[in-house]
Amino acid sequence: MKAIKRSTLAVLVNAALFSTVASTSFISHAEEQEAKSNQLEVIQVTARKRVENAQEVPVSVSALQGDGLDAYSSAGMDIRFMNAKIPSLSVESSFGRTFPRFYVRGLGNTDFDLNASQPVSLVVDEIVQENPILKGFPVFDIERIEVLRGPQGTLFGRNTPAGLVKFDSVKPSQEFDAYSAVSYGSKGSVDFEGAVGTGLTDKLSTRVSLLIQDRPDYIDVKAPGFEKEDSLGGYNEKAARVQFLYEGDDFTGLLNYHKRDLDGRPIAFRANLIEKGTNNINPLYDNDVVYHDAASRSTQQVNTQGLSLKLEWDLKEHTVTSITGWESAEIYSRADVDGGYGASFLPAMGPGFIPFASETADAIPEHDQYTQELRLSSNFSGDMNYQVGVFLYEEDLVIESFSFDTFAWDAAANNYGLQNGYAIQDQSTSAWALFGSFDYTVSDELKVTAGIRYSNDEKEFYAKRTKTPVPFTGATDFKEGSANPDDSHVSWDLSATYKYTDDINLFARIANGFRAPSVQGRILFGDEVTVAKSETTNSIEAGIKSDVLDGQGRVNATVFYYQMNDQQLTAVGGDANFNRLINADKTTGYGIELDSEWVLTDELNATFNLSYNKTELSDKDLAVQVCAQCTVTNKVENGLAVLDGNSLPHAPEWIANATLRYTKELEGGDFFVYSDVSYRSEIDFFLYEAVEFKGEALFEAGVRAGYQWLAGDNEYEASVFVRNLFDEQVVIGGVDFNNNTGMLNEERYIGAEFKVRFF
Repeated sequence: MKAIKRSTLAVLVNAALFSTVASTSFISHAEEQEAKSNQLEVIQVTARKRVENAQEVPVSVSALQGDGLDAYSSAGMDIRFMNAKIPSLSVESSFGRTFPRFYVRGLGNTDFDLNASQPVSLVVDEIVQENPILKGFPVFDIERIEVLRGPQGTLFGRNTPAGLVKFDSVKPSQEFDAYSAVSYGSKGSVDFEGAVGTGLTDKLSTRVSLLIQDRPDYIDVKAPGFEKEDSLGGYNEKAARVQFLYEGDDFTGLLNYHKRDLDGRPIAFRANLIEKGTNNINPLYDNDVVYHDAASRSTQQVNTQGLSLKLEWDLKEHTVTSITGWESAEIYSRADVDGGYGASFLPAMGPGFIPFASETADAIPEHDQYTQELRLSSNFSGDMNYQVGVFLYEEDLVIESFSFDTFAWDAAANNYGLQNGYAIQDQSTSAWALFGSFDYTVSDELKVTAGIRYSNDEKEFYAKRTKTPVPFTGATDFKEGSANPDDSHVSWDLSATYKYTDDINLFARIANGFRAPSVQGRILFGDEVTVAKSETTNSIEAGIKSDVLDGQGRVNATVFYYQMNDQQLTAVGGDANFNRLINADKTTGYGIELDSEWVLTDELNATFNLSYNKTELSDKDLAVQVCAQCTVTNKVENGLAVLDGNSLPHAPEWIANATLRYTKELEGGDFFVYSDVSYRSEIDFFLYEAVEFKGEALFEAGVRAGYQWLAGDNEYEASVFVRNLFDEQVVIGGVDFNNNTGMLNEERYIGAEFKVRFF
């Protein structure tokens, strides 16, 4: 009777989800045997710090690899290419090719200061990348990207109450493997990517990976008196990774050194890009033209480097793992933030109304991050296994901020005056944690996992500023502040996987997450150092992971609900170029996620993914400053927008994407076409809601077509591609303290690539 019930449920699930392709179950025996040779590959993930089949992990996880990863990262794209390509994941930046901000299930942080803490952690080759500048390292020679949704605070690093984005680069091996790819595309862009790996001895192997991306400046400046062609929009990006792997009988060691050097321009701010009273793009907008009066000084220089050492000892029934990491970042970014020229009290201004000029720069002259993880994992053949470990984290960070020729209000003179400013922030963070995860096989069908983590976090922060001269007085404006928050917390999770049939797994998970206190001291434009106390998350989710149609279909679905207490939020801008940290009493979120893959025919593969996220702030006393010129739709009391009931910023309710790959075997090689579409629904840029700062829905499509063939021992590929096929451009971010400044997504990009893989 039990077997009959299981079979019945499997039929119902398949009928509900796969009715459009169910007729394939009636193909002849010969066709069925042929189809089995074209099944979906098993996706291996390391969501629980060991290699497992993604279909058997009780975590809502999505992986991006292979053709999809190659297509999405075409066109010299930085890490923002991941936006809306995975359910419940969005990515944006107001810095351009660096400082990405990740949002999972609506949870993220809009803070643009260089010590911003984010609730979505980024882990690259098992090293947490805490500072936002580290998170922008280019994507090349990557084996797999995993997105783990929901609190991940038991096993992974720091600050993961929303989830985790995990990158794993291709590792060295004894087999010789090399590739080289070069592409040329729109705006004269040239991209080169290559890697070579081989064995040096019978136990030592190496892999060297290289990336070079170059685009000349192409945006003209047409501000009166500042005209110049090809002044903005360009970049020169270089990155490299060198790895050495030693594989002994019961010991392995992996050394990884990586470096990035970016010489480019910041994202182009565009004054009054958004028409007042609407969220439409100004009809006078031209993608290749800006009206900056400070474009000649705009620059973005980024240098990062890191070194990690992973040592692993196989003790038969146990494995001991040590992971030591060092990361360092330097940046200098200077931009014309008002996006225009002149000001209302000067002889000329534009485009549109410019209340005052704003040209600023931010820098990290000093930064060092050290991490150490030591864990013990059991390898028992019985029903019980576990992982236990300790994690240490140290970071020292210095931030400098500059304002140039800023016009400040002088109340005594009832007028504006000229001043320059300088501020420095010095922050040190020390954290440590003890963690454990325990797996128990209850029966052949049921497995449970329990995890626990104790975290302790301390910060020391000091900031000071000087502004000279104060308008009309010649005096020096001096301000300083400090904060030393600390906290500890016990995070936990409990999950279960139930094998309903050989092809259907059900899972459920409850988890608690934690983010340590944050400090914000951008006092160059403000008078206070703000502290956000710790936030905690309680989450529950359940789902199904199923392989159907005899391995030619895969559908995973998850439903979830979470409640975050004391969520850390950043009140960005408003009345000044300043960030203030606040805590919301309660934030709730719920939704669904769907991942699916299909082998439609021997020549046609498809994927379809979807997510719905609903978020809501619940705090009747929470209110923030509002914009200078926009139309606020929230209730406003005493000049402050009341946030109770708002959704979170940059939290689209809907994300959907689909891909279709067609491959046709021809004499001598294979012809292929890979197409993809992605959609994210409208978003709010800030905590308050305003007509102008509500981003429209974004729909993007891409196509990659080419030919692959073998010649001798090598594999060749020639392809053409286009990203943002329909040239869909929408405003993706704004600056609200001055005019209605906006930033746009990348326009259409067309390119061609030639790739060789050597064996």
